[in-house]
Amino acid sequence: MDEKKLLAAALTEGFANAALIDTKSITFIPAFRILCEENTCGKYNANHACPPLCGTVEEMREKLLQWPRALVLQTMWDIDDPLDSAQIKPAKEQHNQMTRRLIAQAESPCLMVGASGCDLCSPCTAAEGKPCRFPDRCASCMSAYCIFVEEMARGCGMEYDCGPGVTAFFSLICF
Repeated sequence: MDEKKLLAAALTEGFANAALIDTKSITFIPAFRILCEENTCGKYNANHACPPLCGTVEEMREKLLQWPRALVLQTMWDIDDPLDSAQIKPAKEQHNQMTRRLIAQAESPCLMVGASGCDLCSPCTAAEGKPCRFPDRCASCMSAYCIFVEEMARGCGMEYDCGPGVTAFFSLICF
């Protein structure tokens, strides 16, 4: 599927916004890794897609930059408290499911950067010290890559802070 068809398919899939970018335009901030180390999601050192198991900041950057183009995807959710995990978790899961459905339509290899760490297996085999069951589908999140999401969104003409009661999530399909 060519990138313009992929962009149109994203809007058909239900994403609020979608935009095409060159991956070299993405800003990586290594200091963002601390967000993962705080382990608010509970996946730090317990999920193949999350630090430190996913790789160093530089390894993640290099992995993403192997793909020259990316489709930035945004969903918006009516969530009163952006720290309420009971509302956030299912919204992120749905965002990632939408991203995976779009990848299935792409018909060519690509890299997914999700709105949260991989949730293909429960529990992740990392908890047992075993290799990932789905290494080609395992998707790390924006924080694991240390992507400056707010700047990326702004560069795409998307709102990052959508105001009270609305929370936005972002993912990438790199190709």
